[in-house]
Amino acid sequence: MEPRLAFTETEFAKHYYKNMLANEKLFHTGPVPHATMELLKLRVSQINGCGYCVDMHYKDAVHAGEDPERLNLVTVWREAPAFTEPERAALALAEESARIADNPHGVSDETWSLVRKHYDDEQIAALVAMCAQINAWNRINVILRSPAGFYDPVTKTARHKNLEQ
Repeated sequence: MEPRLAFTETEFAKHYYKNMLANEKLFHTGPVPHATMELLKLRVSQINGCGYCVDMHYKDAVHAGEDPERLNLVTVWREAPAFTEPERAALALAEESARIADNPHGVSDETWSLVRKHYDDEQIAALVAMCAQINAWNRINVILRSPAGFYDPVTKTARHKNLEQ
């Protein structure tokens, strides 16, 4: 699978991408634990069918010290005891943000109450912003058909390999 467009080689996308990356830096120093943010990004990417982002966020999380077995359970987080109550609230918010078309009211009151129980206003602002950010990244990569499997968490780059070899 080849991407449809060398997105970041266009002038418009260079500027857009630069701003998106600046937003990403906010999350690394923000009020929500990095591990929680990686769980959120992984789950939203799974729901949105973004193979590129699933690959990236799984690898980034493992590189940061996350347990691969726990990451494997993100798709079934409701049935897995591996997640804390705050993580579960963030995962519920993440899922509902990715499935917003399924609920005309957006995030349910039940999920919002769980989020409010475990996070303060600053943390909620970061979680909501991350939900928006990862949904945007997913849509870009799905539209462009960015291939999965080539992301390197050390260099933070994707190295496309010839699949024929």
